Amino acid sequence: MPRHLLKLFLFISFLSNAQIQNEYVIAVHGDGIYSLLRKHGLNPAKYYKAFVALNKKKISKNDGLFVGETYMLPFNKDVFVKIDTVPNNKIVLKNSKDSTSLIKTEKHILFGEENALVTIENEELKGAVYYLISGHGGPDPGAITTYKNKLISEDEYAYDVTLRLAKRLISYGAKVYVIIKDMNDGIRDESILEVDYDEVNHPNKKISKSQILRLKQRTQAVNSLFLKHTNKYQRLIVTHVDSRSESKNIDVFFYHHKNSKKGKRLAENIHNSFKQKYAKHQPNRTYTGTVGSRGLYLIRNTLPAMVYIELGNIKNAKDQKRILNYHNREALANWISIGLLNDFKTL
Repeated sequence: MPRHLLKLFLFISFLSNAQIQNEYVIAVHGDGIYSLLRKHGLNPAKYYKAFVALNKKKISKNDGLFVGETYMLPFNKDVFVKIDTVPNNKIVLKNSKDSTSLIKTEKHILFGEENALVTIENEELKGAVYYLISGHGGPDPGAITTYKNKLISEDEYAYDVTLRLAKRLISYGAKVYVIIKDMNDGIRDESILEVDYDEVNHPNKKISKSQILRLKQRTQAVNSLFLKHTNKYQRLIVTHVDSRSESKNIDVFFYHHKNSKKGKRLAENIHNSFKQKYAKHQPNRTYTGTVGSRGLYLIRNTLPAMVYIELGNIKNAKDQKRILNYHNREALANWISIGLLNDFKTL
């Protein structure tokens, strides 16, 4: 078999084994698998099993959907006509409406084996550069407590939300730098995320035991990258999990630099996203998250406009549900990404 045909065969085989889908959708009140498929033009009798296979970790024991959760729709074979080659041997899909589109993917091993392949859904964030810092890491796990007699720590949950956010931003065409990273964790769906101490600082530096040196490390990493992307839209997102008394239930809240108009607008756009989502998914509950300025080291010393996000109180039972359930961690990342999209679009 000629080499170009062999490559084509292997790539088609890859496409047939990958989780190909037309789009991602978010379940709302009243959605079931059948109604969701019908809503998006898919025959439930034909696509039910495919939908379950794609989303098996996000479906309840009774085949129910979770409100606010993001689901993948099966690839719509009803509009598929043929696969062709183009001069550079890339594969294109042609549908019955005679439109042509490329399936673009990127591999990011930081997300773990199951999540490494990222489908580029669109280019809504093309030209945007994001720096993502999850709090603490390395020798410093941050806030800690016990849950069912097991240790849980701030850095593991902030990191998981950060990876989910990074994946979403990349799927929108953005350039993303994960500043604090753990090369063997990946995106994890467990409730109890094992505490370890092997995180590194971008690009691959051991994290210092000194708090001030840790802060300087991540600040220098962001600032040096910032100077390489002059004239680009650049934003920094820092995620933490707070620690307060067990009785203190707090909503997600946001800090920015007191003199940064861009930082304030960024925080407000994400804040508005959360207000809208809470109003939609928890209409009987008042969202009390706030936006304010604060003089923390990273806020004062990093160059990009930035937002510092506190995801909840690790010691409070209600807030624990927000971070222990991976569906909720995914929702946090999704809601943050919506605010980031809105901020980018309102330039």
